[in-house]
Amino acid sequence: MLRRRHLGRVSFAEANDLQHALHGAADDYLLLMEHPATYTLGVRANSDDFLINPETLAADIVVADRGGEITFHGPGQIVAWAIVTVGDDPGSGRQHVASLEEAVIVTVNSFNTDAVLGRVGRLEGFPGVWAHLDTAPIKIAAVGVRTQRDDRGRRRTLHGVALNVTVDLAAFSAIIPCGISQFPVGSLRSLGVSAPLSDVEDRLGEELSHRLSHESSVASVDRGASSSSNERPLIRRLRRAGVNPDSALSLRERKPAWLRVPVQMGEQYQSLRTLTEDLKLTTVCEEAGCPNIFECWSAGTATFMVNGQRCTRACGFCLIDTRKPLELDPTEPSRVAEAVERLNLAHAVITCVARDDLSDGGAMAIADSIRAIRSRRADTNVEVLISDLRGDTNSLQMIFDAAPDVVNHNIETVARLQRAVRPSASYARSLTVLARSRAAGHVTKSGLMVGLGERPDEVEETLIDLASVGVSIVTIGQYLRPSAQHLPVVRWWHPEEFDRLAQFGRSLGLAHVQASPLTRSSYHARDALSASTPVALGSRRS
Repeated sequence: MLRRRHLGRVSFAEANDLQHALHGAADDYLLLMEHPATYTLGVRANSDDFLINPETLAADIVVADRGGEITFHGPGQIVAWAIVTVGDDPGSGRQHVASLEEAVIVTVNSFNTDAVLGRVGRLEGFPGVWAHLDTAPIKIAAVGVRTQRDDRGRRRTLHGVALNVTVDLAAFSAIIPCGISQFPVGSLRSLGVSAPLSDVEDRLGEELSHRLSHESSVASVDRGASSSSNERPLIRRLRRAGVNPDSALSLRERKPAWLRVPVQMGEQYQSLRTLTEDLKLTTVCEEAGCPNIFECWSAGTATFMVNGQRCTRACGFCLIDTRKPLELDPTEPSRVAEAVERLNLAHAVITCVARDDLSDGGAMAIADSIRAIRSRRADTNVEVLISDLRGDTNSLQMIFDAAPDVVNHNIETVARLQRAVRPSASYARSLTVLARSRAAGHVTKSGLMVGLGERPDEVEETLIDLASVGVSIVTIGQYLRPSAQHLPVVRWWHPEEFDRLAQFGRSLGLAHVQASPLTRSSYHARDALSASTPVALGSRRS
């Protein structure tokens, strides 16, 4: 099965880590995306390929593990990477490259209705795809591929093709593109083809899927098409993603029986509330309006939130304060640790607000909290539920170095609804954060909500992607609308549907799937860790 994913704009570094995680997946993958301005150097590149001082360029410069020399990637260029299994015979690699080129040729010709590109095809002795082959050849697509064996012994491909649609060609003047100095680089737009980038990407995805697999599945992010509607932004985003808010459930509609939670304000609940007030701590249980607060607090467990109470992002489902954040409190980690000690917790969960205003995204405060807990309660398992930290590898490493027992980052929803649900995040970035966590050796966890307009098959595709990048624990719960200003509930999922999702997730090899209407990220967190780690807990700690 070929899993085709349209990812939107993704940094080269994140996409590269993601494709390497998928290199070991059971299924094949086709990733279509754009990169921000980036120069990549293949295995045959050298410093002479730059015609100007690279330090003066307003772009990332990355050494890539693909074939070829240097090239440029930027907005308006479609990058398609194929992570597929090929045969062991010597010609299979060349045939794979030929399939990529053929898909580009067919795609370009489908938009070349007025023949402004002349003859489109291959140029003898030069890789890639070319226009005006019968007159003066112009390169419109580059190809660079690598094959290597995975842990199962399969020969798998990496990287692929880059087709220039509306990309700024001035960026190519700083280099010798692909080591070719005798022929120019062009784009569909520069040569007279005015086609929407999304249309070209969709057609290229179809042509590649046809050549790389007879069976494929597709998941696409909302690409942010323009809208003239006067509705609130979150409602406009829902409509663009294919959800009709007008058919959503009323906020006044009575919840089904399986979503009604009894109030249990027992002794443990009251003592924990007194403790959090005494230590001036924030719990996500209260801030996010979690329906399980009575059950969890009555059992003496809570999820502590660090980096303050104000978030720099305005996700459409979240109740947390989004006013300008305050300065970090340096005593917060020690106060969290004191609460864990006084509660005698065997499993502590630390989450955070997103702090895009900080250079490390708040990573150091999370790491300090882990270390503070360990200094007081060495045997306590520590789970962290983190933001994407804007994909910054150094910030992630700060948390990894503190050796949490579980790294949790929620993907929240299916690919199509990402922009509507959490406009400051991305599906690809979340998958990359999870892939990096698994690559660092951590038990890795993620979660998503349902009821926002997703289809069951889209949830299944998301579970496949999570399993493919190494996630071992997944939580799935019903979205509950916090207020009229938040995203509406499109429908209530029935408990039997959650059971089917849990069964499907386990069939993929996920070690633990907690799926029920009231499941939240930290619900039964200790049980999930125990179920997913048959070896001794805490083995990751240094």
